[in-house]
Amino acid sequence: MAKRIAVILFNLGGPDSPAAIRPFLQNLFSDPAILSVPGPLRWLLARLISRRRAPVAREIYAELGGRSPLLPETEAQARALEAELGELGEVKVFIAMRYWHPFAAETVADVKGFSPDEIVLLPLYPQFSTTTTASSLADWRRHAEKAGLEAPVHAVCCYPRQPDFVGAHMETIAPVVEAALAAGPARILFSAHGLPQKVVDGGDPYQWQVEQTAAAVIAALQAGLGRGTIDHVVCYQSRVGPLKWLEPSTEAEIGRAGADGIAIVVVPIAFVSEHSETLVELDIEYRRLAEAAGVPRYERVAALGVSAGFITALGTLVRAALAGGDLISGDGGRICPARFGKCPQAAGETRP
Repeated sequence: MAKRIAVILFNLGGPDSPAAIRPFLQNLFSDPAILSVPGPLRWLLARLISRRRAPVAREIYAELGGRSPLLPETEAQARALEAELGELGEVKVFIAMRYWHPFAAETVADVKGFSPDEIVLLPLYPQFSTTTTASSLADWRRHAEKAGLEAPVHAVCCYPRQPDFVGAHMETIAPVVEAALAAGPARILFSAHGLPQKVVDGGDPYQWQVEQTAAAVIAALQAGLGRGTIDHVVCYQSRVGPLKWLEPSTEAEIGRAGADGIAIVVVPIAFVSEHSETLVELDIEYRRLAEAAGVPRYERVAALGVSAGFITALGTLVRAALAGGDLISGDGGRICPARFGKCPQAAGETRP
């Protein structure tokens, strides 16, 4: 008898109307994984920050018609993944967003109604962080326990160098890079969402995993394009607030490219869907910055979305999770060096 399998895709979510922008921001900054201060103070700070940031956010989302495209993008990925996994039996892919609908509590109720034999938790964050994957998985487990959802659960913690994922990036990036290099010198900016430096200093492996993805993609590009070296740098966007954030910033690297008189190809290496940080920050704000800095050519590679290679990667991860136990990485076991204490995999021997 065919099994009923529920796959849960996790992402941050985004406001679905101008009225949702401020409550979305309040939900974001109320998360202890984002703002690590005592509960009552965090609630007050979240109200203050969301009120101050809402006008800027409204301007950003106005560029997108007043709403985030993230949920429709994720729904398309869910349907494509269902088709990819058809041989497994009755597979239904659900979506759980962290800071706006559908929230985990809503999705837990839907999954319980589906009565699955097994559940796979699959974050759409390729690189693990306490601020994304850990927060989403913990939120899901709280609501699943509360609702009495008892089917066996398999989770994927990360897949920064999973071969199908790297191959999907290579297929998407290669034609853009090849065209840019044909016109003259070009540099790839692997732009990832930033984090406060203190988060990484506290043992979060996100930066290391982003660098792992970039290194694997560059190796694939060098082989695929037949080039010994490809100029590239990993950088970080979307800084908020006065704390020290991961460096170099994408803005600084755009300025450096302008000073060098070199074209740039921007790759959203940690985003798998289009949303405000790709469609507005990268496509509009950073393009203007590049023009002002004298960058001769600015190209932005599309997020993976529903590209065949990425959906294949997600399918590979689901099959591996079903066969691999409670928690797997894209490599199977732990990949993070021992110094990253916030890695969710058990400490011990790591895969090189």
